[in-house]
Amino acid sequence: MTKRNTFLGALALTSAAALTLTGCTGSDEGAGAEGDAAADRPITIAVFNGWDEGIAASELWKAVLEEQGYEVELEYADPAAVYNGISSGDYDVTLDTWLPLTHADYIEEYGDDMVDLGAWNEDAKLTFAVNEDAPIDSIEELADNADLFGSTIYGIESGSGLATVTDSAVIPGYGLEGFDHVTSSTPAMLTELDTATRAGENILVTLWRPHWAYDAFPIKDLEDPKGLLGDAEGIHSYASTTFEEDFPEVFEWLSAFEMDSETLYSLENAMFNENDSDDYEAVVAEWIAAHQEWVASLTS
Repeated sequence: MTKRNTFLGALALTSAAALTLTGCTGSDEGAGAEGDAAADRPITIAVFNGWDEGIAASELWKAVLEEQGYEVELEYADPAAVYNGISSGDYDVTLDTWLPLTHADYIEEYGDDMVDLGAWNEDAKLTFAVNEDAPIDSIEELADNADLFGSTIYGIESGSGLATVTDSAVIPGYGLEGFDHVTSSTPAMLTELDTATRAGENILVTLWRPHWAYDAFPIKDLEDPKGLLGDAEGIHSYASTTFEEDFPEVFEWLSAFEMDSETLYSLENAMFNENDSDDYEAVVAEWIAAHQEWVASLTS
């Protein structure tokens, strides 16, 4: 849920022309081209700027729906503009609403003019993470083991919700005032994480699920027995009130959509870590080719 990172080197891609969405069952003359009343116009998926899980899910569904015969446009915007656009019918759907906490204010304001398609992932959560072989398993153990981590918490942007809850709740709640909470940027935190895990050193970072770092690095979450980082949230899709009428088939598919965290981490890692470009089409196509059975189930 942060700014995208073109981090760590490029994935060697095969030619996009050689890749096909063989896991999908549609064609140019498929159900999308004929079955939906509004299939003569593009489906507009609104995407939050910098929220990796939403970008990944949106790029995935763009590829899947285009293989099924639909035209799809991704529109990037900040959350306020996205919810305003969904509620007014300017956008069809967005795939990255965190509930019951993160986006609650937007749902309170715009929810009556949108349709909740349900949660496709239930594991969205703020975390404190360490290298998987660190000799502690709980945030409660940090105060007594500060030296193991150089008394440093590597965080992200200072204005983020994660940085705020770390400073206002976690540090005082667990007696971590002796730690230096370093807030600079998400890429800087990930660089520290990469360097430490490669060197076999202990490291403590603020993180969140879902994130590709869980696929890329040998890390584990520390338990949060006081619940100061908050409970896990669901990631919901929200649609305009006309979406079901305009695209009933796609409405049904997205309403049934589920993606477990390990699968999501794999896609995010391919897109944002192993790839050094913002052009995701070939990367997503290659990932789909490696997960054909699961992708086919999205529209079965």
